[in-house]
Amino acid sequence: MISILCIDDETELRQILVEELEDAGFKTLQASNGQEGLEMIVSHWPDLVICDISMPVMSGHELLAELQVNYPELARTPFIMLTALADRDNMLSGLQAGAEAYFTKPIDFDLLMAKVSGCVTRIENERRVGHGL
Repeated sequence: MISILCIDDETELRQILVEELEDAGFKTLQASNGQEGLEMIVSHWPDLVICDISMPVMSGHELLAELQVNYPELARTPFIMLTALADRDNMLSGLQAGAEAYFTKPIDFDLLMAKVSGCVTRIENERRVGHGL
């Protein structure tokens, strides 16, 4: 079963994301900031991460950079970034850092779920190829 980690300091939004993902049949994990998210990623190796950018303790950008520098085995985990910062520079920064996609709040859940679905398809195809199927 595909596991998705949702990292957001906005509890209500995080709960809505988790509910949507679980209704779609995914296993979910949660964290309320980047440091908690890093700990969850290292201990649970989720298949996909949906992560807010502006959070206390560690931002989404800092989390992604930390993975790339100190956890290269986890750096290929697809990241979908969420933010209220809709300016172009923030979007470019997230994409250049390796984010799979960048969604601004309020979230269009249909678009987000379409992106999740595309990532899941790629993950499942990579697993099939990796197992020689």
